[in-house]
Amino acid sequence: MIDFVWLILAVGGLISGMISGLLGIGGGILTIPLMVTLGYTPVQAIATSSLFIVITAISGSVQNWLMGYLDWKKIIYLGIPAFLTTGVGVYFANQIPPHIILFTFGIILLANIYLIDLRKQLAAVEVENTEVLLFNPVVSRIGTGGSAGVLAGLFGLGGGTIMVPMQMLLLKEEIKVAIQTSLGVIVITALVACIGHTLKGNILFIPGIVLACGGILGAQISTRTLPKLPDSTVSLVLRIFLGMLSIYIFWEAWINYKIIDI
Repeated sequence: MIDFVWLILAVGGLISGMISGLLGIGGGILTIPLMVTLGYTPVQAIATSSLFIVITAISGSVQNWLMGYLDWKKIIYLGIPAFLTTGVGVYFANQIPPHIILFTFGIILLANIYLIDLRKQLAAVEVENTEVLLFNPVVSRIGTGGSAGVLAGLFGLGGGTIMVPMQMLLLKEEIKVAIQTSLGVIVITALVACIGHTLKGNILFIPGIVLACGGILGAQISTRTLPKLPDSTVSLVLRIFLGMLSIYIFWEAWINYKIIDI
């Protein structure tokens, strides 16, 4: 039975790692519910997933760097405000009912689908008019990284789902560059969370390493595949994933609301 659980964790890590490298997200949206389903407590699932995310994000980012697709300056510019604002999200997470947090997150995910389409429309306009007024790059980086940090702390995940569309909209980044940069920033935010959970003794290291073994392989596959895919395909996959994720989040919000109502 234990061997079967390890196998499920490894396969789950593989799939999460592939999604992480392909879409620039942490992968916790899959590993957390997977671990809870296997009988781990929510705190153990969240903490252990933070270890998985750190290892997977480092694996994918190192591969992106070796292939010449990683800009460390962009990562630092977004990572610093994300690092500084994560605590703000954590504070409000303890003040707001879970079903309201989840419902708000679902709305944000749906809005991101629109933002991706909006960015494509703006790109078409910019081709025709090179004098289009741009957002201030410094303010945009602070806003993008800061928002990702707040939302990552508030929802326990989601930094990457916010950073990718906002980079495309505010910083005019191509979708692949936004994904690669987002994965690098996640290393910073997840490392902070991982250290905090380690000090509190919440992380289960053996399950985390099993998850990470699959995640490393998945991240290597997806980061090598991403540059070969057409932008339209990556954009479509990202929008489908955001749509499916929003449905799951709304369902979780409803479950939490019913628990409180009872």
